[in-house]
Amino acid sequence: QVQLVESGGDLVLPGGSLNLSCAASQSISSIYNMGWYRQTPGERRELVATETTGGTITYADSVQGRFTISRDNPKRTVWLQMNSLKPEDTAVYYCYAEAYSGKTKWGQGTQVTVSA
Repeated sequence: QVQLVESGGDLVLPGGSLNLSCAASQSISSIYNMGWYRQTPGERRELVATETTGGTITYADSVQGRFTISRDNPKRTVWLQMNSLKPEDTAVYYCYAEAYSGKTKWGQGTQVTVSA
């Protein structure tokens, strides 16, 4: 079973940028959908951005135009470039993988804090 390890979370000033990465322990070429969700205390986990093997990308309206997801199957990695960060982007960001079977896997999460 694939393992996902996120990195790149940090404390950043409003307007700043971060690049999150998610490394998979094995090939992701057969994983249908990969991407990022986020969660704040007391709230449901919400979609941030995902990309399918066919290149179909979905962004949450709140991050459209500021965040960019990219996926490199040979490197078994998915990135999330986050620009123009806002305090409301503060959350734990989770890497997500969905197989063609529908089975899903989550990483352990990485904390992003946007604050002055």
